Amino acid sequence: MRAPSPPWTGRVARWIARWPARLRPRSPLRRAAQIALAVAVAPWLLLAALAALTPLPPALRAAEDRAVSTVLLDRHGTVLRELRAGDGARARWLPLDEAGDRIQRAILAAEDRRFARHPGVDPIAVARAAFQLAAERRVVSGASTITQQLARALVPRPRTVRGKLGEMALALRIEASLSKREILEQYLNRVAFGPGLRGVEAASRFYFDKPTADLSLAEAAALASMPRGPSLYDPRRGTGPLERRRNRVLDRMLAAGLAGEAEVARARAEPIALAPKGGGLGAPHLVHAVLGGALGDGAGPLRGRASAITLTIDRGLQREIEVLAQQTVRGLSDREVGAAAVVVLENATGEILAYVGSHDIDDVAGLGHNDGVLALRQPGSALKPFVYELAMEQLGFTAATVLPDVELSFPTAGGSYAPRNYDGRFHGPVRLRDALASSYNVPAVWTAAALGPDRVLARLRELGLRSLDGAPSRYGVAIALGDGEVRLLDLANAYATLARGGVHLPVRAVRAARGVGDEPAPGAAPGRGERVLDAARARVIVDILADDKARLASFGAGSALELPFPVAAKTGTSKGFRDNLAVGFTPDVTVAVWVGNFDGSPMGGISGITGAGPLFRDAMLAAARLYPPRPFDPPDPDQIAEVEVCALSGMAPTGACPHRRGELLPRGDAAARSPCDMHEVVRVDRRNGLRAGACPDAVVEERVFERHDAELTAWARAAGRPIAPDEVSPLCGALPGGDGAVAAGGRIRVAYPPDGARFVLDPSVNSLQAIRLRAAVPPGVRRARFVLDGRPIEVGPPFALDWPLVAGAHRLRVEADGASAGEEIAFSVE
Repeated sequence: MRAPSPPWTGRVARWIARWPARLRPRSPLRRAAQIALAVAVAPWLLLAALAALTPLPPALRAAEDRAVSTVLLDRHGTVLRELRAGDGARARWLPLDEAGDRIQRAILAAEDRRFARHPGVDPIAVARAAFQLAAERRVVSGASTITQQLARALVPRPRTVRGKLGEMALALRIEASLSKREILEQYLNRVAFGPGLRGVEAASRFYFDKPTADLSLAEAAALASMPRGPSLYDPRRGTGPLERRRNRVLDRMLAAGLAGEAEVARARAEPIALAPKGGGLGAPHLVHAVLGGALGDGAGPLRGRASAITLTIDRGLQREIEVLAQQTVRGLSDREVGAAAVVVLENATGEILAYVGSHDIDDVAGLGHNDGVLALRQPGSALKPFVYELAMEQLGFTAATVLPDVELSFPTAGGSYAPRNYDGRFHGPVRLRDALASSYNVPAVWTAAALGPDRVLARLRELGLRSLDGAPSRYGVAIALGDGEVRLLDLANAYATLARGGVHLPVRAVRAARGVGDEPAPGAAPGRGERVLDAARARVIVDILADDKARLASFGAGSALELPFPVAAKTGTSKGFRDNLAVGFTPDVTVAVWVGNFDGSPMGGISGITGAGPLFRDAMLAAARLYPPRPFDPPDPDQIAEVEVCALSGMAPTGACPHRRGELLPRGDAAARSPCDMHEVVRVDRRNGLRAGACPDAVVEERVFERHDAELTAWARAAGRPIAPDEVSPLCGALPGGDGAVAAGGRIRVAYPPDGARFVLDPSVNSLQAIRLRAAVPPGVRRARFVLDGRPIEVGPPFALDWPLVAGAHRLRVEADGASAGEEIAFSVE
């Protein structure tokens, strides 16, 4: 806007030119009157001169001001906020025509009833203020007009006589350059209406979650009260002072004829009802991340480069989850929970639908300015699905593969590592489905050891978890339990990759951006998908994560992960209860939740299912209102077969298997299944339960027993599992050729390492680096031997051996008297 010359300067100049003639006195009384007039008029002449010399602030020149403004919209084009001049305040520019008349009437009554009749400074108000100051010897009223308050907001000055004169001069200059409507619009958009809230639209949406035009008269009067004391009348500190000030404004509206008696009476009776915390302007952490380029989504920093940015979020969902996060933190405050973060992704596109970096960005004590969506935190068990999927691909595991959940130790640079389960118990042989669904730690670590940390890390990085940038030895086999730090956003996208059948897409926060000259600005274009996971095995992992029955053992019935529609979900808890996570998806959306404390302090012993789980459930229900729930697509019958397996061994059931269940297996794995070898039918002497040997048929009965590998045998005996007896009944004698003990004659094999395993020596570690060789032998075997590179090494129960790693290629098999030698496996050490 070009600043015109004040229209009244010519008149003032002519009046001053005629002034000497007026000074010729005709009488002492006339002369006294002229002196009094001169004293009264001189300050105004000085102000007029100062006004003529005062430049119009650049902020009022629309072209310059709009060049530094950034309007942010949601995916539907709804304006979220407007950022101006980078001052960090919540703001949105509101044209006067869109403000509605209630707020205009309330502002005029509250601040400047003679706004339409004065030139920027109100002589009546100034005289009244001077009289009150002289009478009371204190400042009773400030006499500031709306134009003066605008001048003070544009050019802050010290509260001195000189500062006040400068403010008044600038007010006159503004009045000479702008119309009354333009001044009122500038005032409504530039004055503080609350701490960190610049402009009435920002305050209206933050406090009442509605546009200014939709405010009731009571709400408009409340907002009109705030410029007088933005902190004093902040309703978050209590509504009492604001309500009293609001009622005074309503009375002034009635006295000025700006509202009728009935209208004012209704407004006075209306309570001040604030919107739930979190309504605000929405997604402040996402806005900061987008402007600063912190997402790594390809859009780059947009601060100063864009005048309009259309984000991918849905404002309604965003607001609802903001409120849910607030309620969660408040409800868990007695458990030392101080923060929460949530991100929601659209699976098909990778677009961010909701982004809550913290429960309250204004929570100074809780460090709410931190962004929990981008903060590096330990994910706990949330990485297990990707470890198991990799084992399916590279080690031939299936959902039915039996894994050991017994006391095990693994060599590390600092000694040995013995994982424990969250419930403090061991569960023996568990099928992969149950191990993942119930989140048992020992089988996950055993699987990571079978794969090797290097292969696990490589896969996690392919999924976008690039913050895991250390050497494999830094994490070790505990990587399966989240012994590394990741961003919640990246973890959510890894789960969305599962939902997409193994196709990885980059996340996207910006749909479109316009430059400062309204030209297209760089934005994050839709990413291209890249297959990372095998489609069939990813679909099996989805089925496990959505299996409510499989997680009953750990989480019980009716847990937070059970929703009224199919959801694949997983929780995680970091060491020392510092982080709770819950991540999951439907076919359409992925929700990831973190609960904890930004300062890293531990919570009060709550786990992912009790901490992050309830917020995950609520957020998923909110997302389901946008994306109506539907079942996951059925498995492709050309890739996946549903077969019957032995409930204990996960193998093809035999007549000896007492319990069976259905399972999903990739077609190739289903065709290659072996018969169950964990059940055996044994003839026993019913009189003592020992092997029948040469007993007559009259005292013999056949019973079904379990057979376990060496690493499971001790657990099975301690747990009272039905293990076949080793001894032959002395009442009958041994079979010909026997010695009173069972001949092994069964399957023997190398239990660890797996065939094809690769180990890497860490040159930075000075201590011994070793692995534990383990053999699986049938019951009755007393001694066995490892044959390593042709050299036999005798071992007894539990048939394990700690072997120092030696660089090179190695071959290993297991032998035992009375049992056929196991197949030879190969592994390497680099």
